[in-house]
Amino acid sequence: MVDTLADLLSQAADYDQQLPPPPPLLTPPLGKEVAMWIDHTLLKPDATSHQIKNLCLDALKYHFAAVCVNPAYVLQAQKLLVNSGVAICTVIGFPLGATLPTVKAIEALSCLQAGATEIDMVLNIGALKSGNYGLVLNEIQSVVQIVHNQGGIVKVILETALLSRQEKIIACLVSKVAGADFVKTSTGFGPGGASIEDVGLMCRAIGPGMRVKASGGIRNLTDALMMIQAGATRIGTSAGVTIVEEARNKTVD
Repeated sequence: MVDTLADLLSQAADYDQQLPPPPPLLTPPLGKEVAMWIDHTLLKPDATSHQIKNLCLDALKYHFAAVCVNPAYVLQAQKLLVNSGVAICTVIGFPLGATLPTVKAIEALSCLQAGATEIDMVLNIGALKSGNYGLVLNEIQSVVQIVHNQGGIVKVILETALLSRQEKIIACLVSKVAGADFVKTSTGFGPGGASIEDVGLMCRAIGPGMRVKASGGIRNLTDALMMIQAGATRIGTSAGVTIVEEARNKTVD
């Protein structure tokens, strides 16, 4: 794995020239089907158990792909959503990505044991920007191994607003070599959220076999569909109900 990463990074100066062309545009979902592309999200530090309950009830009503909650609420969400088909996603190393690799691994395992099936981990942004790609690779690999052993999936949060274009490409390549399932744009707590340009760049960088989750600042149907057309196959948003209702009303019209 490290040799593969070294081969990729040895051509860093030529990444843009070597990126494949953009993938074909995805067909946007129709009407309420957009719910199946959404991680219905509540990650605010002051979120209450009552709000988490309502989030899960929304997920049952609208058939979202997943709910995304902080680790402390995974067990509650699991009890509310058991056998529902709605996945339980949580975040680790959130929102700064600066926790120790061992802590991220333990946090991931604890969340899986509580009932999570999808782990959105924030990579070590400072290490990436320092060129310490081996550390970033190793921490992602350690989480991926734990999660995949439990049948779950890993999405790596890049926090694109803090990265240069080249750093975004490198983060995608490192995540791919580490075996992650998705790369994700943002925590929603950084200086910026998802952009069409970043989603398109990430899709090109990872190539086939991985997926992109767009999150941060996606508040309406137009935003969601633009991200999907750019290549995102999952949308992280706290406005899931608004988006689905807008889609349903548009279908009726």
